[in-house]
Amino acid sequence: MAEGAVTGAASDVNTTVNSTANAMAYLQDEMKPDSDAMAPLNLGDLDLTTDEFILDEVDIHIQANLEDDLVKEALKTGVDLRQYSKQVEAELQRIEQASIKDYIKESQNIASLHNQITACDSILERMEGMLSGFQSDLSSISSEIQTLQQQSVSMNMRLKNRQAVRSHLSQLVDELVVPGAMIQIILESPVTEQEFLEQLHELNNKINFAKELSFRETLACSDIQDIVDRLKIKAVTKIREFILQKIYSFRKPMTNYQIPQNTLLKYRFFYQFLLANERTVAKEIRDEYVDTMSKIYYSYFKSYSGRLLKVQYEEVADKDDLMGVEDTAKKGFFSKPSLKSRNTIFTLGQRGAVLSPAELEGPILIPHTAQRGDCRYPYETLFRSQHYALLDNGCREYLFLSDFFMVAGNSALDLFNSVMGKTLSLFLKSMSTYVSDCYDSIAVFLCIHIILRFRAITAKRAIPALDKYWEAVLELLWPRFELILEMNIQSIRNTDPQKLGLLDTRPHYITRRYAEFSSAIVSINQTFTSERTHTLLGQLQIEVENFVLKMAAEFPSRRDQLIFLINNYDMMLNVLMERAADDSKEVEGFQQLLQARSQEFIEEILSTPFGGMIAFVKESEALMEKGQLDRLKNDEARITQLVRGFSSTWKQSVEALSQDVMRSFTNFKNGTGIIQGALTQLIQYYHGFHKVLSQPTFRSLAVRSELINLHHLMVEVKKHKPNF
Repeated sequence: MAEGAVTGAASDVNTTVNSTANAMAYLQDEMKPDSDAMAPLNLGDLDLTTDEFILDEVDIHIQANLEDDLVKEALKTGVDLRQYSKQVEAELQRIEQASIKDYIKESQNIASLHNQITACDSILERMEGMLSGFQSDLSSISSEIQTLQQQSVSMNMRLKNRQAVRSHLSQLVDELVVPGAMIQIILESPVTEQEFLEQLHELNNKINFAKELSFRETLACSDIQDIVDRLKIKAVTKIREFILQKIYSFRKPMTNYQIPQNTLLKYRFFYQFLLANERTVAKEIRDEYVDTMSKIYYSYFKSYSGRLLKVQYEEVADKDDLMGVEDTAKKGFFSKPSLKSRNTIFTLGQRGAVLSPAELEGPILIPHTAQRGDCRYPYETLFRSQHYALLDNGCREYLFLSDFFMVAGNSALDLFNSVMGKTLSLFLKSMSTYVSDCYDSIAVFLCIHIILRFRAITAKRAIPALDKYWEAVLELLWPRFELILEMNIQSIRNTDPQKLGLLDTRPHYITRRYAEFSSAIVSINQTFTSERTHTLLGQLQIEVENFVLKMAAEFPSRRDQLIFLINNYDMMLNVLMERAADDSKEVEGFQQLLQARSQEFIEEILSTPFGGMIAFVKESEALMEKGQLDRLKNDEARITQLVRGFSSTWKQSVEALSQDVMRSFTNFKNGTGIIQGALTQLIQYYHGFHKVLSQPTFRSLAVRSELINLHHLMVEVKKHKPNF
């Protein structure tokens, strides 16, 4: 069969070769030139002899041909176009013959190329068949892929559904199963072990899950309910014993109860577990804690307060130690001795340091240490120590109750009051007893501001537990402070100047008491301003001003009255300015009074040596304003006496004035200011005297030449200004 195929292929090749040889022979015969007759040359559009040539287009073709480079060259050389045309035609025939010969020469290659093309066609045809088969196969594969994709989506959905069911079932099984390790740890491990706390969390979760399943009426819940209940009872028993043991440890003497509290906070989940699963036991523990801590705080603060009172100053103010009471007042035979110095009641001194941040939140006093060192303290220092201990313990206790017993808001406040209520009542009772017999207004006012600052501290710490207590203490202290202040006001109002002993122009001890007291209250009141305090101080200031005026009226001369007023106003102003702000009402009020009385005193001391000149100047200036100065033109003798008298005595008068002023005033600075004011006023009067005498009415007076030069007078006056 193979031989037949080879024989058939050979016959096909021979046939092809023969047909190719015949075709080539035919082409050679056709291409042979005819020797007898030349075929006519077809010139086409170049044939000028044709009748069909359109003459209208001749010009266009001629112009186009003339642009050709060969035509231009032929025209330039004068070539005969007919002859040139024949040459061209012969050349074309020669080239055509050469081309035919080349084709004949390559006939074998062309035949081979034809065979190759034919073979390629057959191969491409077979490839086309193969690709068609591939295309049909791919179509079937695509449909199979779509089918597989649909099956995959379906399988994926089933897988997800099974996984969802498996997760729910596995979670349910995990929550239902009670591991043996949990049972062993709950039964045998101490409650302080970390693993017990971890398993207790797991047990709590299982209890909650079992409750949830019981609501759904899940049958599997009954399988674990018994063992979960027994584990819960065991855990509750162990937790109860542990917490009660810690609470009972608070009761041991000299125990720092904060240490067991910190331990309980580490296991705060125990109470949460009890509250969720055994409320009766949780209430028992809570009640036991409240009862224990209430007694501990009450006992501690009662003992501490009693010991603090033993280190208080023995000398305290009583109802007779008021601002308007004279130092010479006698007491009854059976009365206790008075304070060594009543002024200490009204002086702040170092007592105000108790409000400084360093001391306000400093360590509390240790009574036995103070007793051993024989130290004594004012009441406000003891009050600060007592209430700072209350603040510190109260804040800590409130945070512990909120954290351990998981309460907030009103519930936390109620629980705190259950623990600290007896202690706070003890404090209020002792405060009420002290306040009812207290006459030390500065101590009461310092206590008020200690409470105001402690209230700000608790507000900053966000601890509202003591807010009501602070308000209750302030309601005790404010009325007492106002009552003591009103008693002092009344004592000054009722003071009889004639019973206060010898008159003296120096500052009075009652005004000094007021100055010290007012500066103390104003300086304390600057941080937490109180309008009630300002109102009472205003009333007190009015009574003191009236008292000073009543005392001044006891002096026979106006000069001594003014000296007394100026000395007292100056002393009160200086004391106030040491502590109070410069723009306070008290400072401004006494500045105005001092300035007015000083100016009046300057006029008073100038009137003795220079009264005639001053009166003449004032009279002349008044007449000048009315245009009636001519009424004094006949007072030449008076003017002459004034001019010569001033020129001869002014230096001695100024010297005597300076010495007198410095002897009259206790404050050298104030005396210096008055002297300077007097000399300045003297120069102004003398300048006015010059101005009056320069008027046309007196311009012709000969005595004008004896006037002292104003600039010279100012230079001389400066020499008399004292320097202190």
